[in-house]
Amino acid sequence: MPVAAALLILALAQATAPSLTPQATPGITRTDLQQEDLSIPGRQVIQTRVDFAPGATAPRHRHPGEEIIYVLSGTLEYQVEGQPIAILRAGEVLFIPNGAVHSATNIGLNDASELATYVVEKGKPLVEQVK
Repeated sequence: MPVAAALLILALAQATAPSLTPQATPGITRTDLQQEDLSIPGRQVIQTRVDFAPGATAPRHRHPGEEIIYVLSGTLEYQVEGQPIAILRAGEVLFIPNGAVHSATNIGLNDASELATYVVEKGKPLVEQVK
């Protein structure tokens, strides 16, 4: 197979494969920790560590399921549609309902990080950006 054809096939496969990792956002690093099927048909759990540089924002987005957040360090501000703004520090938690549009910003002077646990529909993209 010619190299150009192989590269085209690889590009098409990557473009059509479900993505677990959202698009890169400046100042934010995501480290996928685990992904497992659940005993609930069609559902899976994904755990990710998300690190935020000072001032970094994860823009408005939603997930095809629930997100449970545990702040590991720093101070993060969460804006969840229909809820008051939540400011969380290390050791605090937040529940984001299925499909709720939300964003997160590191409002502290130092790096911040969270452990994000998602219980989502299997085979769907983990993150859908919302304007």
